[in-house]
Amino acid sequence: MEATKALSHSKAISFGFSIVSNSFFLRPFNKHFHADILNNDYRFHCRPIHIGSQLNCSYGKQFSFLKPTRKRADLLPTPTCSVAGNSSSKPHNPIEMYLRGFSAESVKAALLQLTPIDIVKWSGILSIIAAATKWTVNTLFSPFFWMYFSWSWLFWPWFVAILIAFYGLHCFRKHLHGEANMFEQLAIVTSAFTWLTLVPPGFFNGYLEGWPFVFFFVYHYFFFFNVSVRKRLYGDYFTRPHDPKWDVNLPMTSRLVFSAGVMVAHWLAAFEGPELHRIPGGWNNLGIWALILTTLLMQYNATLYLAKYSENVVVPTAVVQFGPYRWVRHPIYSSTMLLFVTNFLALRAPLSLLFVVAVCLLYYRQKAKLEEALMVETFGESYTQYASKVKYKLIPFIY
Repeated sequence: MEATKALSHSKAISFGFSIVSNSFFLRPFNKHFHADILNNDYRFHCRPIHIGSQLNCSYGKQFSFLKPTRKRADLLPTPTCSVAGNSSSKPHNPIEMYLRGFSAESVKAALLQLTPIDIVKWSGILSIIAAATKWTVNTLFSPFFWMYFSWSWLFWPWFVAILIAFYGLHCFRKHLHGEANMFEQLAIVTSAFTWLTLVPPGFFNGYLEGWPFVFFFVYHYFFFFNVSVRKRLYGDYFTRPHDPKWDVNLPMTSRLVFSAGVMVAHWLAAFEGPELHRIPGGWNNLGIWALILTTLLMQYNATLYLAKYSENVVVPTAVVQFGPYRWVRHPIYSSTMLLFVTNFLALRAPLSLLFVVAVCLLYYRQKAKLEEALMVETFGESYTQYASKVKYKLIPFIY
């Protein structure tokens, strides 16, 4: 028979009772007493408390525990009651609840329920876990593993570099269709710089240290000045609509040849230079750090001045004659060349340095010619006077 339960609260204690046919329950504090009223036999038993915080009852007619009644317990109507919620004494932490229910008896009961098939299955699983753990620990502490690990050039894993390259090509394809988000654009740049600065020296040395890591981050910082300027001016990283005539690009063949030339130059530098651990450190590299700072400042100032005198950081509204533009007419291209030169100087690869300079001059010379023709068409005499005053295009006092 279903139970009729009630709960009343006072400021001092919680007290509740329930009537189950001829059974009567008292629930003070954390225990309650069970009184059997059958045949006037009163027996009290202590049981653990489980006090609810909400009481819902339904039966034939309205019933109230607040009004006294003279009916016998077995003549009361049969209600339908449900208690929802838990008392504050119940633990809220799931771990604490689990630990309270954990005991030796529960473990023993669970073990007794296991069948022989279950025992064989779990024994096999535990044996595999123990063997795998032992093999992993022995391998990691074995010096021969790390020796072969370095010889096979897994210290900079080939498969990781290849995966990065394929993902970069996938993101580049989406970028050409205008579908790449900010993370995918970053993946394009990261994959390219990985194969420029990390993979070549890692391949020829079998490990990586020193300058390759430095220039991996310097390249990122250098080539993201453009988007950082957009963030500073507009509050986001995205380009604005503009006249496409200002997107000066050489034919695809020239761009592919230039990209291949830059890649080959970096691999030649890694091959030509000494082993990474033979490159001196300390004060011997003070000039390299000075060139790095000069390159970054030149690129940032050139981009910032160009943005101030341009619409949407692309369309110039006047001839820029300040900052690095006082020394060369195309300081952004010059700083890119200087970045490659600084990297090859750090790797001690002079022949590769001359090769990358030749590749950059051939490419940027053609691109600068197209841009200057567009500037003369737009600004006329103003740009002509500027070009006559600043004679050098890319290299101060040389070219």
